[in-house]
Amino acid sequence: MKRLDSKWVALVLLGSTVLGVAGCSNDNTDPNEQIGPNPKLPEINQYLFPPMHLASVVGWKNDETPTVAQGLRIQALANGLQHPRSLYVLPNGDILVVESKAPPEASAKRPKDLVMALIEGWVTSGGDTGPSNRITLLRDANGDGKPDYQGVFLDQLNSPFGVALVGNDLYVANTDAIVRYPYNQGDTKITAPGKVLTELPGGPIDHHWTKSLVASPDGSLLYVGVGSNSNITENGIQAEKDRAAIWEVDRATGRSRIFASGLRNPNGLSFEPQSKALWTVVNERDELGPNLVPDYMTSVKDGAFYGWPYSYYGQHVDPRVMPQRPDMVAKAIPPDYALSSHVAPLGLAFYTAGNLPPSYRGGAFVGEHGSWDRDRFNGYKVVFVPFSGGRPNGKAQDVVSGFLNAKGEARGRPVGVAVDKSGALLIADDVGNTVWRVTAAAPGS
Repeated sequence: MKRLDSKWVALVLLGSTVLGVAGCSNDNTDPNEQIGPNPKLPEINQYLFPPMHLASVVGWKNDETPTVAQGLRIQALANGLQHPRSLYVLPNGDILVVESKAPPEASAKRPKDLVMALIEGWVTSGGDTGPSNRITLLRDANGDGKPDYQGVFLDQLNSPFGVALVGNDLYVANTDAIVRYPYNQGDTKITAPGKVLTELPGGPIDHHWTKSLVASPDGSLLYVGVGSNSNITENGIQAEKDRAAIWEVDRATGRSRIFASGLRNPNGLSFEPQSKALWTVVNERDELGPNLVPDYMTSVKDGAFYGWPYSYYGQHVDPRVMPQRPDMVAKAIPPDYALSSHVAPLGLAFYTAGNLPPSYRGGAFVGEHGSWDRDRFNGYKVVFVPFSGGRPNGKAQDVVSGFLNAKGEARGRPVGVAVDKSGALLIADDVGNTVWRVTAAAPGS
C-alpha cells in the first residue's frame, strides 16, 4: 500500500472505528456452525458502514513460528520476501514463489469506497520495502528444508498470482492477461519475453485482482478465476462483465469461454485427484453481518451459476442488488462446503503424498487469509477438510494457526498452499513475508 499522510490515516481509522461500533451486531452465531455442507445462516444485518476489526501487522520475531497440529512440525523455508501470494512446484522439485502487489485502484466513487479501500490495503500486506511483482525460485536439492539456491526467476510482471506448467510452456496469470513463457527443466531464470495467450479483465477498476490458474489434467485447457469488481455491484453491473467467474481457455488458440459464473472471488483452483472435478475456494460478499455470508469451497460444474450478486448460498436473495433478478436466483445452486464467514480462503491444495500423517491423505488444505470486517477474528489459519469418494467428509480441522498473537496482532496471514516434491505442505504468508514448510514431526518429538 502506498504511504499515506498521517492525518488521513487517523481520519480513516477513527471513522471506521466509530462507524464500525455503531453498526455492531448482536448476532452470536458460532462460526463452527457455519462449517460443512449445511451452514447456519442468520438473518441479514445491513449497515451504513460495516464493522471493522483490524489486525495490525507486527510480523514474526526471530524465534517465532506458527503453531501446528499434533504430529507436525513447521519451519521457515524462505523469508524476507515481498508479499508471497501463491506457490507452484515444478516437476524437478523447484518451488516458484509468486510475490505480488495489488495494482493501483481507480478513484473511489464514494467516501465509503475510499475508507474501505484504504483499510483493506492497510491490513492486507505487511511492509512495502522492496521489489515485488516477480517470481522467485527456491531450490532445495537435498530436501532439508533449507534452499541451496534462491533467486529471481521471472521479473517485471503485472500483479501476478496463478502459475501453470504444461510441457515446456509456463503460464503466468497476471491481473490482466495469461502470458506464456518458454521453460526448460532446471532453468533458474527466464529472460525470454512472454507472449500473451489471452487477455483478462483488469483495470481501470480491478477490485479482486488475483487470478488463480490451473491446467486441465490432459493439459489442453487452462482454467482461471476472475473475481468481481465490487462487493455487490457498487461500481455498476457493466463493470462486472465476464467477472465473478471461472474462465476456460484453450491452450492452443487462446479462445475463452465462461465455464461457471456467480462466484464472487474464486481462488485456489485445483482438480480433486479421485473424481478429477475442478474445485475452488470462494470469498463471498460483505456487509450483511458478521456471520453472513459463509465463504466456501465447491466443485465447479460446467455452465453452473452460483448466485453472485443476486443471491447467496443458493437461492437466498440479497436485497441490495437492483434490479432484482428472480430468474437468475432460480438458477443458483448452493456450494458444496462452507468454511465459515469472512475467513477469506485464497489457497487450496489436495493432498495425496506420504510425508504427513496418513489422516491427511485424500483431503484438502485451505489457506484462510482472515477477516477484517467482523467483531471477532475468523480465519487466519490453514485448515484441513477430509474427503472421501471425492467429496468433503467431516469437519474442517485447524492444521496451522498462531498467525495472530495473543493481542490479536497479525504476525502473518496465509494465502496460497502447495505440496512440495517430498510431500511437505508449503504455505505462502504475505504479511509475514515468509514461505513456511510443514512436515511430519520426528519420532518422539
